[in-house]
Amino acid sequence: MAHFDVFGKLESGALDSEKLRELLGLAARPFVVLATALKAMGLLRAGPAGELELTSLARGHLVEGREFYVGDYVRLAADSPSVLELVERLRTDRPRGSAPDEGGAAYIYRDGIKSAMEDEEKARFLTMALAGRASNVAPLLARAVSLEGSGLLLDVAAGSGIYSAALLQANPGLRAIAWERPEVVKVALDLAGEYGLGERLECVAADMFTDEVPGGVDTILLSNVLHDWDVPECRSLVRRLARALPPGGKLLVHDVFLNDELDGPLPIALYSAALFSLTEGRAYSAAEYRSWMEEAGLAPGELTPTLIHCGVLPGVKSDGGGR
Repeated sequence: MAHFDVFGKLESGALDSEKLRELLGLAARPFVVLATALKAMGLLRAGPAGELELTSLARGHLVEGREFYVGDYVRLAADSPSVLELVERLRTDRPRGSAPDEGGAAYIYRDGIKSAMEDEEKARFLTMALAGRASNVAPLLARAVSLEGSGLLLDVAAGSGIYSAALLQANPGLRAIAWERPEVVKVALDLAGEYGLGERLECVAADMFTDEVPGGVDTILLSNVLHDWDVPECRSLVRRLARALPPGGKLLVHDVFLNDELDGPLPIALYSAALFSLTEGRAYSAAEYRSWMEEAGLAPGELTPTLIHCGVLPGVKSDGGGR
């Protein structure tokens, strides 16, 4: 509030979201993250044409001069390190650590950015930390999707390979390839023997944006991957993977999902802000994922919940899909 004056800019009435974005001086991704969080908190609401306006809660408590104004109280945190850090991320539209003097990013790899995922020790620590969450969710994912008739699964950015292992255990006729960056795939290779799946699980080092998709794949899993990337990268990756699928092949997006209106749920909106700070992405809605699937020639299915705010959204390739 102290840094962008969102409530002051809306005091006189609703504004088109693009006009408000321009007034705030924000790029598209940080604006969506900020607006989604404020809507989820009940401070902004969207009109029928997408215009944004203050809710009665915000107008009564965050517009200066109102009887129950608490803006000055809120401003006490304006210069705290965590707030200033987020303001910097919003203004620059860059993840933490992406500038040359910031030491590198933790969760993404891109040319020109030093990444922890290219350091063996750091990659192992981060991968195993994420595996703790995955070990709880993977069994529910395996129960939530039907892979009857599937022969070869490609687990993109597979991390420790836990999701692949759970799907293989639930589908005895299935084989899988865990596709990851070189330093991360070492972790999956070390763990592969512990899963007791023998040659059914292959671990392959790859760059998901540039390397050729392995032949014979009929199911592709993107579990907690796309939220690390901005819309252009997400659309491009979905199209690229869809082209590699045969007719009837499946793309499974397993992730957290914002409401289609981008107004919550609050835990996902806050998680989106954390993703925004650490990666080049944010949380997306099922509507956004469905639009990317459809433009790639996939027919989206129903969203099925798994665990920890996650769900799985399938897309099936049509006969003429993969444009």
